[in-house]
Amino acid sequence: MGGAVAAVSSNGRYSFTKPNRESVTLLAGLGVEGDVHAGTTVKHRFRMRRDPTQPNLRQVHLIHEELFEEVRAAGFEVTAGALGENVTTRGVDLLGLPAGTLLRLGGEAVVEVTGLRNPCAQIDTLGKGLMRQMVVRGEDGTTRLRCGIMSVVVTGGTVRPGDPVEVLLPDGPHVPLETV
Repeated sequence: MGGAVAAVSSNGRYSFTKPNRESVTLLAGLGVEGDVHAGTTVKHRFRMRRDPTQPNLRQVHLIHEELFEEVRAAGFEVTAGALGENVTTRGVDLLGLPAGTLLRLGGEAVVEVTGLRNPCAQIDTLGKGLMRQMVVRGEDGTTRLRCGIMSVVVTGGTVRPGDPVEVLLPDGPHVPLETV
């Protein structure tokens, strides 16, 4: 099972959105080269204020491109990089993956899925009400977060739009994703 990389994005300064790039380089144990969130310890400003020594489980943010189509139907125009993701995928059920899943991005890079991205109020800067599109209730009444997944870089490499995404599920019982 797998899909493809639709876009790659990075930003060297704190900003909610990230410009699209021709390629990004993933660095093992660090994240996206030149991206403000790269590092071994947490780089998210709110989380750094709480405890700057926490391990960085949010080195690479991935979102499925299909989400943009869903929110477009609700009247919102969201494009790759707008929600701060580094890798936009197509054809991969990112939100359905268990913790510990490995994703091979292109020929070399491998990331390990650590958890769900929790949505923040800045999402509404892209359109009032967009945040409500990122948090939905399932048929069973449970809350589902839809704004992507977080990962750490296991093996570095260059990632480009059009690269294949290979999904390697972990052995044993699968653990559902929680926010990180």
